Amino acid sequence: MPQLKTGMSIVTPFGPKTTAAQVLEGVDLTGRTAIVTGAGSGLGAATAHALAQAGAQVTATSRRTLDLSDLRSVRAFTESWQGPIDILVANAGIMAVPDRQVTAEGWELQLATNFLGHFALVDGLHESFREGARIVTVSSGIQSADTSALDFEDLHFERRPYDPWVAYGQSKVADILLAVGIARRWAAEGIAANALSPGYIHTNLQRHLDDALMRSMGAMDEQGNLLTPDYYKTPEQGAATSVLLAASPLLEGVSGRYFEDNQEHAAASWSVDQEAAEKLWTLAATTIGQVA
Repeated sequence: MPQLKTGMSIVTPFGPKTTAAQVLEGVDLTGRTAIVTGAGSGLGAATAHALAQAGAQVTATSRRTLDLSDLRSVRAFTESWQGPIDILVANAGIMAVPDRQVTAEGWELQLATNFLGHFALVDGLHESFREGARIVTVSSGIQSADTSALDFEDLHFERRPYDPWVAYGQSKVADILLAVGIARRWAAEGIAANALSPGYIHTNLQRHLDDALMRSMGAMDEQGNLLTPDYYKTPEQGAATSVLLAASPLLEGVSGRYFEDNQEHAAASWSVDQEAAEKLWTLAATTIGQVA
C-alpha cells in the first residue's frame, strides 16, 4: 500500500490501536539485522518480537547486556559488535527518577541514560550501519511541554532545583534532537532517523510513579490494582509506531521526523531545532571522547 501525504505530513493507514504485527503484515525482513535496546520487557520486548516475527535477526539488549548509563558498557558493546546493521531502535529508558543522580561523567541520570547512552551507541556503531539503515528513537509526548526545552546553561540541575519530570522531559526532547542530528549528518550515507512517542502503556517505565498519580490518570483503582483506560495501549500497540519507522516500506526515505499513533505529528519547536541538535551533538561527542 503506497504511503499517503497531506501537504508535508505523512499519513499512514494505521491508527492508535494498530499492533506492531499488523504494521508489519506482509513485510519480509529476512536478511536484515536489528538491535532493540531495553528489550527485556514491555515495549522493547514487543518491538523485538515483531521484528523477529517478520524475519529480522534481532539483538535484544537489556541492562544486563548493555547499561546505557555506563559509557564503558556502551563502548564494550560497540567494540564487540560484528557485522552490518539495518535497524536500531533506541527504546531503553528511565522515567521520573525521584532524586537527582549523576553518572561518572556528571550527567543527570535520565539525560545520560535516555539520550547520551544511545548517542554513544549509534556513534560507536556508525560504520556498521548499511546504506538504507534506519535508526528509531523512542521519545514521549512530554516533549511538547515548555518545561522540557533543553536548558543548556544547567542541563544537569547543578543550580536549578531538580524536578523528575523536567529532567525526563528534556531527555525525551534530546531523543528527538538525536534523530534530527543523525538525519542531517548521515543522510549522504543513506542512514535515516526518526523519533516517536509510543503513548501510554503499562510497563516497568512507570516504576517511579506514585499511586496518587496513577489514580489521577485512571490507571489504578483505590485498592492499588492497575486499570487500563481507553487511551492506554498494550505493548504490542505501543510498539506499532516503532516498527513502522524501523521497517515499514511506507517510511522509505523518510528522515528527521516525529510520529505519534502511527502518523507524523508536529513536534515542539525546541525538539526539532537544528541549532540545539548541533549543540547537543557536540556536547555528547565531547563527553564520550573523554571516556578512558
